[in-house]
Amino acid sequence: MAFGFLSGGVLFLCAVSFALSDFKSTFQQSPSLPQVPVEVECRDRSLFISVDIPSSGVEPRFEAVGPTGVYPVTVPGSHCGYTYSVDPLLGRVVLRASYFSCYTNNQNDEVFSFMFIVIITDERGGESRFNFSKACSVSYFSPRELTCEENYMEVSVATALFFPAASGVKGFSMPQSSVESWQVMLQRDGQQSNVMSPEDAAVLGYFIIITPGRIVFRTTFGQPYASVKMVSGVSVEVIQATVFFRQNWIFVMVDLVAACSLDQGSFDGYMLHWRTPAVMTPLVAPPSVLRSESISMGVNGELLDEQNFIDRGYSVTFSDGAIVCSIPIASVGVTRKSFVIDGMYHEVYAVLLTYQQDLVDQNGVDTKYSVFKQMATPAIPHIPFSINQTIPEERVFTVYLGDIPFDVELMSLELNGQEFSVSAAMQMGCSITRVPQDNNTLAYIIGVPFDAQFVVKQLIAESLFEYFLEIKWTLIILPQMEPYYYFSSLSAVVHDVFHDVDPPIFDSMCANNGIRFMKAYHDYDYLWDIVIGHYPLTQQLVSERGYIMSNDSNAFILDVPLFTIGYRYENITLQQFYGSFELLTRNVKTLEIEQSSKKYCLFQTTELLVCSAEGVMTVVSDITKALPTADPARTTLLDPSCRPQETDESRVLFSFGLNTCGTRFQVDPQYVTYENEIIFHEMYSTDSKPVITRDAAYRMTVRCIYPVHGTESLFLDQKFSAEMPGIGQITGSLMGKLICSTT
Repeated sequence: MAFGFLSGGVLFLCAVSFALSDFKSTFQQSPSLPQVPVEVECRDRSLFISVDIPSSGVEPRFEAVGPTGVYPVTVPGSHCGYTYSVDPLLGRVVLRASYFSCYTNNQNDEVFSFMFIVIITDERGGESRFNFSKACSVSYFSPRELTCEENYMEVSVATALFFPAASGVKGFSMPQSSVESWQVMLQRDGQQSNVMSPEDAAVLGYFIIITPGRIVFRTTFGQPYASVKMVSGVSVEVIQATVFFRQNWIFVMVDLVAACSLDQGSFDGYMLHWRTPAVMTPLVAPPSVLRSESISMGVNGELLDEQNFIDRGYSVTFSDGAIVCSIPIASVGVTRKSFVIDGMYHEVYAVLLTYQQDLVDQNGVDTKYSVFKQMATPAIPHIPFSINQTIPEERVFTVYLGDIPFDVELMSLELNGQEFSVSAAMQMGCSITRVPQDNNTLAYIIGVPFDAQFVVKQLIAESLFEYFLEIKWTLIILPQMEPYYYFSSLSAVVHDVFHDVDPPIFDSMCANNGIRFMKAYHDYDYLWDIVIGHYPLTQQLVSERGYIMSNDSNAFILDVPLFTIGYRYENITLQQFYGSFELLTRNVKTLEIEQSSKKYCLFQTTELLVCSAEGVMTVVSDITKALPTADPARTTLLDPSCRPQETDESRVLFSFGLNTCGTRFQVDPQYVTYENEIIFHEMYSTDSKPVITRDAAYRMTVRCIYPVHGTESLFLDQKFSAEMPGIGQITGSLMGKLICSTT
């Protein structure tokens, strides 16, 4: 549909000034229809409409409701000021409509009312129609505004610039006589200018609209008379359009030049970057100049304030006369989609960059330059890696499969051609551990005993056997349940002699900063696993938890530093506490615990934070390190009624349940964090009488962090249970650094 110049100010006013109630009378929501999952939001100079793609996979369609009927929104719809895009990462269709788009009820360039119909096709091909409307308000338009959308550029100029008498007069429109005599001149460097009527310009794809107070010019990219120029090293598409008319004895020319950066964005492996000239010089003709007044950036049509901008890690930099906008792919606002290509996991990150810049000429006239730019990374492969951690003497194949994205789950295992679900493999005697990593990924560690029925065993010499295991890992991407695979091949050679011997006996001793376990080495130690809690003692576990293990041909020594995972704490006071640690000996064939070695030690208390598996947080801290004048007796938790159990000249001891004393909690996909604060209240007055103020001079934050996996927390019933103690953190607001981090 050609939507060109509205050829009369009076006709235009008739088109936009009808009563909103009459508009709505042709457009009523059907109460019998279910509500469609649609989001409608007013954003900067555009209406955003987002609709879920239904299970049928057929993209929703839109119709615009105008004063004279209902009109299909054609794709791409740029001639009408519409941008239609499909976001496969979110499974949504997005329609953006300019405030000056077709069929919009414009009330004095202040209130813009939209009405649309969305058509949803179900799996049987049936269609349902859903109606919705939205009114958006604008308090101020700059004298000149340029919008660079994905599929069109739009520039609008205030009529008050060339009709000063109209400034501030609501409902002003240019006289009918002037509108009828309008001409459009299109220019391109090195070519002769072409003068034509607005109707002829519309045929070529250039559309001019008159609103109560503005002239709007819109065109798509790549049209005739468009030119591409290099401005500060950036490709810029420029359209030079001028409209002119005679008003009485005055001849008026209005420059409607539009210029947009053509930079498609780039990706450096961590961030998406987009470039635009620092000053869009094609917007003025010499000797006029522009200067940049302010720059704002955001995503999805919303500009960010300074703090959110910093928190998300966004950046705006200047380079050789160009502005570079950068967005980390791991930041808020970036969407991510994972999928399988050629049997390999891939992911794509995408974001709708929203950029706005205010430019001012030498006369103080402001130009607002706004950009909506969709950027995406190429498909990034994410290949796991495996480490063979098998120690033949332990008689267990141990494989570490790492760098697994957080949206992937181990579905099944094929062990030497026999396929098992994860639960079935564990019932067959395999150990499968899911380990979270620091970079938002996870790992799986599988242990397969040599004597499992599916492990291939081959005699290669007297009492010398070689064991073989082929593993096919089946991994699935959630929620689409899309599978991909990884293969591991393992072998081990061992002397396979079995005798009835007793499990090893550990000696233990207390040290200043932990507990030491020792035992002499025996030839048949591989018949037993050393277990801490539910986890076999492996080099991986030692590395993760900070234990110190030495194992040579003569002796085994394990040093367990205080506050590492596995300790239990009892009878904590400001002076001392008991810490205990237990090693279990498990038969590798029967998986039964045959011996326990447990050691209790008395330790002196300095500072600590204990997060128990029973849901109790105990903290001892010296608050005078941060605030020398602090009185420990004047401290509380977030709940002022929770006071310390003990204090001395510098330290406090608090012990409280995780669901008490005002403790806050936060849950993410991997961890649940409980947080409280130790607050010191100053007491002073002008007459030296104690007065408790409302403001706290010092706040110390204490946290307990538990893995979601293995934690049962029923907030309603105020119950808590975890497989193991949590990790604790203490930070003081006046110290500016971590005081300690303990378990």
